[in-house]
Amino acid sequence: MATTTPLTPPDQHREPPPLLGGALWWALCAAAALGLAAWSSLGPHRVWGAAAALGYLAAALLAARGRTPRTAGAVALAGAVLLPLLWLLAVDRAQLEVRVVARSAGLLLAEGTPYLQHPVVPEDFNPYLPGMAVFGLPEAVAGPGPLTDPRLWMGAAFLGALALALPAGARSAPLRWIAACPLVALPLAVGGVDLPVAGLMCLGLALAGRGRAGAAGAALGVAAALKWTAWPAVPVALALLAAAFRSADRGEGHRPADRAAARCGLVALLTAAVLLLPAALRAPGAFRAHVVDFPLGLTDAVSSAASPLPGHLLATHVPGGRTLALLLLGVSALLLGLSLALRPPATPADAAARLALGLLLAIAFIPASRFGYLVHPLVLVVWAAARQAPDEHPLLLRVRKQVSR
Repeated sequence: MATTTPLTPPDQHREPPPLLGGALWWALCAAAALGLAAWSSLGPHRVWGAAAALGYLAAALLAARGRTPRTAGAVALAGAVLLPLLWLLAVDRAQLEVRVVARSAGLLLAEGTPYLQHPVVPEDFNPYLPGMAVFGLPEAVAGPGPLTDPRLWMGAAFLGALALALPAGARSAPLRWIAACPLVALPLAVGGVDLPVAGLMCLGLALAGRGRAGAAGAALGVAAALKWTAWPAVPVALALLAAAFRSADRGEGHRPADRAAARCGLVALLTAAVLLLPAALRAPGAFRAHVVDFPLGLTDAVSSAASPLPGHLLATHVPGGRTLALLLLGVSALLLGLSLALRPPATPADAAARLALGLLLAIAFIPASRFGYLVHPLVLVVWAAARQAPDEHPLLLRVRKQVSR
């Protein structure tokens, strides 16, 4: 069997019923943006909240007056992404992680490693894997400026990967809807290192669903070189490839499935190794301090990723809570692995839903976590719903009716 044969049924583009909750959805988004503008201590977040609230309110009014979802979504996108992004670029303000990425690129060019040798305060730490420094290279080479800002390149990578992961004839509506969603619009405007990771995970699963094992491995390997959160996507893609190939080649045994999964895994491993090992071997102590100890809360400096999620609450308020949180994190990973072995995903949408659940548990139990990480499961679920065939999974189909408008 040729490895380029699609392993999933073609997408069927039925027109969903009118979206009754459009005005309510945009009104809720406006309330969330206003809340962030009022309560956040971060300047870029307050700017985003004020601008996004105006865009969402305008979208809610348009939806309530019967304008098309496309028009309301475009207005929301302009207010929640374009307006705050252009303003923040003009005044050179961004979330801290944007400056961390830019600094890591400069260090990579100068010293061969994106990590400071002796970090002291939280701002000194770079908790991202070496591949993330790529987004800071334009600024490191050409100097600071609106066009070299890392957040532009991270946003472009996210949108490009997600577009390639969607069906060719049904890209604009899901992209517009998800970009205007507050959990995505905020990092698009202020800077979001999680966005390219989420987009590449979707692309890897999409390519695996099309039977393109090598290309899927390459996409997932690049994602795995950006952040640890991408690594669970690799076994999920392997399980998807193995199950799909076995279903398509029942008469040929497990060899085609095993070869496809092995090829994907090998390419992912080699891609990640090429991007990770040079910097990691250059300064192994700094690598461990930045990307292992700091995210797990094992350094004297405390990560700013401290949203009141179960793992952080356990680590902060319960004796031995950090160990318990890490144990729960390990149990979650084990349960995900068992689910892949006992009931592997049959379609890319199944795989995305399984991965989203695993990441949701990881976000809940990691000691240093924040609500912004929820963008990973959100993007995965919306992507799965946008490409879901209408005769599969009613729960995902409900979300699909929302994003298809």
